[in-house]
Amino acid sequence: MRSPGQMSASQPAAPKADATKEAFGDFVGQTLFGSMLATMRESVGKPAYFHGGRTEEVFQKQLDQHLVEAISDASSESIVDPMYELFQMQRHA
Repeated sequence: MRSPGQMSASQPAAPKADATKEAFGDFVGQTLFGSMLATMRESVGKPAYFHGGRTEEVFQKQLDQHLVEAISDASSESIVDPMYELFQMQRHA
């Protein structure tokens, strides 16, 4: 059984690890999915009709940002978590 002093010493490590994992997930999501979505948008040309001009381009970037965040959150268990575990193993080695 742990003494109260040992419990308080290990408790601050958990929020720090969670913050590191969240920052790592954000970085991976922005890098991987952001570049993938940007490349996808570049490969599709502008439509002949119903293009919103500069306004559409500005809001398209905001929509892409939300999509990247949603994709990153949805794929965290299958992509981000294994990458984070490998990162931690390298870091502790």
